[in-house]
Amino acid sequence: MILPIYVYGQPVLRKVAQDIPTDYPGLKELIDDMFETLTNSEGVGLAAPQIGKSIRLVVMDLDVLKDDFPEYAGFRHVFINAHIIEADENSPAETLEEGCLSIPGLHENVTRPTRIHVQYLDENLQPHDEWVEGYLARVMQHEFDHLDGVMYVDRVSPLRKQLIRNKLRALTQGRYQCAYRTKPLRK
Repeated sequence: MILPIYVYGQPVLRKVAQDIPTDYPGLKELIDDMFETLTNSEGVGLAAPQIGKSIRLVVMDLDVLKDDFPEYAGFRHVFINAHIIEADENSPAETLEEGCLSIPGLHENVTRPTRIHVQYLDENLQPHDEWVEGYLARVMQHEFDHLDGVMYVDRVSPLRKQLIRNKLRALTQGRYQCAYRTKPLRK
């Protein structure tokens, strides 16, 4: 089932999500619905707060990037109770443009570490404790930020934030166009 994506301004996007128990009711169906929603919206990652659930669950499908990143062919993963443990202070930071399904029509440059240490459970509830780098590290940071109530616009420079203030306000007022199903703060 395709779920509506919550848009900037929705309170759930600013909450710190809770770890979920391994016997969370309907987890497999929720994961399937999140993948279907992600595919429909043509995104690469989707965090549970973006569909109105304040739980630590993320789905990613990087297969759509395989032409530019062949190493992500077939990459379709689930991250349960995901946490960033630390960033590698010896790796360089990189600035790239980011967008977000919850902030339709807006893209900004964001600087992030290129290597991070993460812990999570996969869809089979197997634990993972690993260092991740490159583009995957960026996508993880973007999506895992959602689990901590942080959005990429919080990471842009103060000047850029001031310049996009009116665009963000328009989102909270439901003034935007989008090709996928959304749930704005107001209609």
